[in-house]
Amino acid sequence: MRKADGLFKLIGLCLLAGVLVAGMLFPVVGAAGVMSNQASETVEKTSSDLADIPPPLVTTVTDNSGKPIATLYSQYRLPINPDQINEAMKWALVSVEDKRFYEHHGVDWQGTLRAAVSNSTGADTQGASTLTQQYVKNYLINVVYRGDTIGQKKAQEQSIARKLKEARIAIQLETKLSKQQILAGYLNIVEFSRQIYGIGAAAHAYFDTTPEKLTVPQAALLAGLVNNPINNDPWNHPDKATARRNLVLDRMVDNKKLAKADADRFKGEPLGVVPDSPKKPPANCIGAGPEAGFFCQYVEDYLLKAGGMTRDQLYSGGYTIKSTLDERANHEAKVSAEAQVKKTQPYIANTLSLVKPGKDRHEVVALAANRDYGQNQDAGQTTYTLPAGVYNTGGAGSTFKVFTTAAAMDKGIVGIYSPIDIPDTYVSRVYTGGGNSCPQTGPPLRSRWYCVGNAGDYSRLASGATIQTALATSPNTAFVELEDRIGSTGPAIDMAHRLGLRDTMASSAAGRTPDPKAEKAELRDPQSKFYGPQGNSPGLGSFTLGVSPVSGLEMANVAATILSGGVWCPPTPIAGVTDRNGKPVAVKEAPCEQAVPEGLANTLAIGMSKDDQPGGGTSFQAANAAGWTRPLIGKTGTTQANVSAAFVGGTPQIAGAAMTFKFGGGQGGICDAGPGRVSLCPGGRDGNIFGGHAPARTWFGAVSRILEGQPEAPLPQPDPRYMGGPGR
Repeated sequence: MRKADGLFKLIGLCLLAGVLVAGMLFPVVGAAGVMSNQASETVEKTSSDLADIPPPLVTTVTDNSGKPIATLYSQYRLPINPDQINEAMKWALVSVEDKRFYEHHGVDWQGTLRAAVSNSTGADTQGASTLTQQYVKNYLINVVYRGDTIGQKKAQEQSIARKLKEARIAIQLETKLSKQQILAGYLNIVEFSRQIYGIGAAAHAYFDTTPEKLTVPQAALLAGLVNNPINNDPWNHPDKATARRNLVLDRMVDNKKLAKADADRFKGEPLGVVPDSPKKPPANCIGAGPEAGFFCQYVEDYLLKAGGMTRDQLYSGGYTIKSTLDERANHEAKVSAEAQVKKTQPYIANTLSLVKPGKDRHEVVALAANRDYGQNQDAGQTTYTLPAGVYNTGGAGSTFKVFTTAAAMDKGIVGIYSPIDIPDTYVSRVYTGGGNSCPQTGPPLRSRWYCVGNAGDYSRLASGATIQTALATSPNTAFVELEDRIGSTGPAIDMAHRLGLRDTMASSAAGRTPDPKAEKAELRDPQSKFYGPQGNSPGLGSFTLGVSPVSGLEMANVAATILSGGVWCPPTPIAGVTDRNGKPVAVKEAPCEQAVPEGLANTLAIGMSKDDQPGGGTSFQAANAAGWTRPLIGKTGTTQANVSAAFVGGTPQIAGAAMTFKFGGGQGGICDAGPGRVSLCPGGRDGNIFGGHAPARTWFGAVSRILEGQPEAPLPQPDPRYMGGPGR
């Protein structure tokens, strides 16, 4: 009966509108007819859009225990069911917006024709839309055409064609949905200003309550807002908001849904909104706070880049994203990073990234920095993902010697116990650029030769040193000479990529996305090309000294790959994702791969196992101060002029990288006078920081606390094929 009734009403509207236009407004009949036909053709599609395109909802990010840490949204909306709307809210809205809502079948014919006459004659535009029609219009504006200004404009233009199309859709909805469903649908979609959409979010944001518990004056205020939420904002325009609320109360009296005496009493009450501004969570990772914000940002970046999501999907899909964040580990990492470098220390970042090794997943458990995550730069805050992105433009120093070592092992050139020379200085006749000036003694040397010295006295190791010894004591000359034996930087660069430096090697030598149009090679080419062999050049020999921009998280994942038997997996922050209905959502992640032979990785781990030991291990003092006794792999690194330093290490339970580097400007190197006294050196002079200082102290300070109570785990057994010996 209702379908037939709706059809007759539609025919009546078309006939009446046609007669009205033909008889009184003949000049516009052609245009009106064309637009009406166009509207008819799109009614079915629009009706389908209303059914098939769900409204934007809030996405929730949690830690690994399921505890929410942040919300992501473009529209703050908390959906409700029809039975969650109390009578006060229903009648306040109906009284002010559509008092015949329960009588019509989607269109108020008298009001629609009156508006058509007024609008067509050039008089003031009139709406006369029912709540059902407003539901259609708001759904198009806030859902179907969100972010599409042209579509939004068309959805609210003042024209007969738009009114006719809207009326037909409204009639269809009334044949499919009950009045309560339409009312709830409208109240779930409509805007209440300041990114607040729907009565569920509005009740919480305005009054810190739920729709079921709204009082009559509260309901009247919210019902009055939908007409013009910006103009009637109770915080910016309390007088207008009060006047509008009181008008709604009067309409409720006129509609016989409220006694006049009660209305008069309610008019004397204050607005009662929460103080200062709406109560709603931040719309992005700022809500994760100063500690977890970096991790939340990495979750977002990961899903947008590797996970195959769009930003609109992420911020409107209503997902629940369970992350791999271990809040305790992250807190310990934050405390340790900040203990070494104060959060307000100008121009210096200190980061710690931690990853759990494994042969099927590499889960990120902590991303911390001395800086707080946030937007207040004066308080030392930043929203750059310092622990994860390629932000250490100074480089990771000698930690890159691991790649040269692994490449030489892979080619059978050396094993971890192979002897290695450690001259005071070394002049490479293979590589170009990136080192100290060549000595001007004897015959002139060609400018393309690469000359390097050591940062310290290694005379005591002049004989009997092995690759394992060199990894622990880190002489520069030994590893540049090893590059010469390999023949080019290509294998070491390839090894860096295989073990984990994927984004790093794809970035430019300036730490940015390569610009193919740039004139300078350091801006134009990815690092893999800039430092690699080109033409007759075997590459830049400085690569093994870690002079290039690098990601702390990717260096942590390098350690995780070595400790996972050579299996690389993407450093994932995602434990699982469910949609708005609680159904699992597949996340597109790169598959794990056997980056290097397991025997090589296990033997390399043993080769890196002496860094914390007395007798020359570069991180011994930091390890000893932390009371460290566990087996580990480790490697320190320091760059030219001490502008940055790093420590990369791990156990079978956890791997990580700590980096101290310049960020945001400043002149000179970094001076390290002990925990909490790390700063730029005065006068712009060279620094004195090393990887065994602040970075190692950060790593051991955090990881020793994180592993408290866990059993010591042994390192893997080496493979004789990669061990080497005196003869090799």
